[in-house]
Amino acid sequence: MDIEFELIPGRKIGKNHPCFIIAEIGQNHQGDINIAKRMIIEAKEIGADCVKFQKTDLPSRFNKAALERPYVSLNSWGKTYGEHRKHLEFSEDQFYELYQFAQQKDISFSSSGMDKKSVDFLHKLGIPFFKVGSGDSNNFPQLIHTAKFTKPMVISTGMQNMETVKKVYDLLMPINKRLCFLLCTSSYPAPPKDIHLNVLKTYKSELPGAIIGYSGHEVGQEITIAAVALGAKVVERHLTLNRTWKGSDHVASLEPQEFKQLVRQIRNVELALGTTEKVLRDSEIPCYEKTSSEELVGAPATDPDVCHRGRDKKKLGKTIVAAKFIPAGTVLTEDMLDVKVAEPKGRRAEELSELIGRTAKHDVSYDHSITDDVVD
Repeated sequence: MDIEFELIPGRKIGKNHPCFIIAEIGQNHQGDINIAKRMIIEAKEIGADCVKFQKTDLPSRFNKAALERPYVSLNSWGKTYGEHRKHLEFSEDQFYELYQFAQQKDISFSSSGMDKKSVDFLHKLGIPFFKVGSGDSNNFPQLIHTAKFTKPMVISTGMQNMETVKKVYDLLMPINKRLCFLLCTSSYPAPPKDIHLNVLKTYKSELPGAIIGYSGHEVGQEITIAAVALGAKVVERHLTLNRTWKGSDHVASLEPQEFKQLVRQIRNVELALGTTEKVLRDSEIPCYEKTSSEELVGAPATDPDVCHRGRDKKKLGKTIVAAKFIPAGTVLTEDMLDVKVAEPKGRRAEELSELIGRTAKHDVSYDHSITDDVVD
């Protein structure tokens, strides 16, 4: 079943719509709102459809002991985990500022809500869809709370098994049918052997009412491109301004030029996927049909070294020719015919069997093309 729905105003996902590309800023802004704004500008320039942040109300997401836990790490922004998280967390006022800045730059803005209070705030802020991080993809109470706002939900599924993913699907579909499930592996960076893109096929069959996508934490671009080729209609990758910055997400992120290349490659893959109909394509015509050298100027792009070396009239398309001299009145048999690149163009190679049993209207010289006027 082909599913589609509007994820942001004026932009549908699913069916034959282009892949929706999310630039996940997350907490790669280092707790600096000016860096966050620079990243929004970069996301717009690289061609992403949306920027995404993360919103947390610390006491709602963590208990006191978790916040007071000593945090000794190269990535730490404080002596305790609570101090670390507080440094990276934007206030509600700062979120309003970033939301408005993204609107000014004409790029969609969304966020993960890491707790119910944050989900309520994001709804009030006016985000067009909710992103659910992998850490909450088995948090049934919060999932139900989020679904009741009836905004589209994009749900990452890292750390979950298929049984849990199916439970989430069955739980939410009666409440909110605008669901997108992202295949995800929650390791930073994710090793290719642990990604298993073929699970996208499982999602398509087991979650028939949802749109399927991919959230990547791997190094590089090729795996994400393959996910699009396998049918991912939403793609999320982390964006960073500098992969060497302090923070655990940077190593699994793409710098702007890499992200820009990824966007371009995804769009090329979408063009290449095309339709399911197999026909002679416009760009193949110069390689198949007789065309004068003058007509080749401005023709669809082909490889000149393969298709018209020296810009002569030789083409790749083959023609049926006489394998021997054929007198007029002869009933054609297979041994009288051959297939070659020939001038003038005659009957196509795949039509050879149709000529068997036909009668030659006039003498046909050896190696001469079998044109329409040759047979009865």
